[in-house]
Amino acid sequence: MSKRLGMVLALAGAGLAGAAGASAPAAAQEAYAIEVGADQTVLDLVVRGTTTRVPDIVTISAGVTSEAGNASEALRLNSASMQRVVEALRDLGVARRDIRTQQINLSPIYEDRRYGGVAKISGYRASNMVSVRFREIEQSGRVLDILVGEGANQINGPSFELDDPDEALDEARRDALEQGRERAELYAKALGKRVVRLAHFSEGRSRMPSPIVVTGARMEMDAAAAPPIEAGEQEIGVSLEMRFILE
Repeated sequence: MSKRLGMVLALAGAGLAGAAGASAPAAAQEAYAIEVGADQTVLDLVVRGTTTRVPDIVTISAGVTSEAGNASEALRLNSASMQRVVEALRDLGVARRDIRTQQINLSPIYEDRRYGGVAKISGYRASNMVSVRFREIEQSGRVLDILVGEGANQINGPSFELDDPDEALDEARRDALEQGRERAELYAKALGKRVVRLAHFSEGRSRMPSPIVVTGARMEMDAAAAPPIEAGEQEIGVSLEMRFILE
C-alpha cells in the first residue's frame, strides 16, 4: 500500500488572492506529487555549500561637496572639482565605462534658527558622487590618494567582488550536494533506514561576496596618508533545499 504526498507550489500572495475570490495564476496551481510507501520516511534538509575566493574587482565611491552663495555658483564649483577628479582617474588608467555617476544633489543651506524666526537661505550646497571600478586592487590606496588630492571630500568603500563568480558558485553547489547526501545518509543510519532516492531539490538565493565597506564622509586628510587596502578572501555560498526518501 502507498499513500500520495502532494505539495502545491504557490506564488507569493496567491493565498490572499484566493481568499478574495480571485482566480490564482495558472503557475500557482501547478503541483507535483511524490509517491511515498507506507514504510518510507520523507526527510527534508536545507544545506549550504561554500567556497572562498580572492576578489579581483574593487569599487570605490568618491564625491565632491561644494558650497556657495547661490545655486549656479555651487554647481559650477562642484562640476569643476568633479571634472578634475574624473580626469585624474582617467590619467590613472581607469576606463570611462568603469566611472559611473551615482548621484547629483543641490540643496539650500539655512541660517541658524536658534533664536527663532523664519529660517532664511544663506547659500547652496552641491554634491556629486561617482562610482569607480577597477581590477588593480593593489592600486586602491593610490586611487584614494589621488581622489583626495584632487578634491574628493566624500569617500565610500572599498567594496570587493568577483568579476566572474560562476566557477566559484558551481564549486559551492557541488559542496552543498555532497553535504546533503552525507547528512541524509547520517539520518538514515541513525533511524535504521537507508536512502532510497533524492525526490526533489531546489536552489535558494546564491550569496555573493559581501562588500567590505569602510566609509568616511566629507573627509579631510593629507593626500600622503592613503590607507593600505587588503582584499583578503571572501566566502561564496549556495543554499539547497533537498527532499530525500528513506526506507
